Amino acid sequence: MPERKIRILVAKPGLDGHDRGAKIVARALRDAGMEVIYTGLRQTPEQIATAALQEDVDAVGISILSGAHNTIVPRICELLRQQGMEDTLVLVGGIVPDEDIPALKQAGVAAVFQPGAVTQDIVEFIRAHAKRAASELRGGTVDSQQSTVDS
Repeated sequence: MPERKIRILVAKPGLDGHDRGAKIVARALRDAGMEVIYTGLRQTPEQIATAALQEDVDAVGISILSGAHNTIVPRICELLRQQGMEDTLVLVGGIVPDEDIPALKQAGVAAVFQPGAVTQDIVEFIRAHAKRAASELRGGTVDSQQSTVDS
């Protein structure tokens, strides 16, 4: 029986209207054999968490350029936990200053991919971590890796 494809939700929260980076990453994930659900622009944290639950995803990729990551991303992580999705990998791509990364990881983000990241690195990170058991993800992070990505 073939193994189920990794399912990832790619989301653009807030008022940021630029989604080129999110679409590039989504295409790379699809090309790597993952099933990608793209939410489109201007999603609320509640819409993103609800879509993640309904789509039964293994990972949520949040692309954010607006500077609201310190508010929006922890809220998404909180909503995922409230829905029992503690084992869902949460990734962030976009404009995130280095000094904000530790707080995002504390909130439950597994990795942050900043501008300049190679899409293959994102693919490999997801493949290596999306299928891990919930017990390995408890504590807020998969590892202490800091990554970068175009978003």
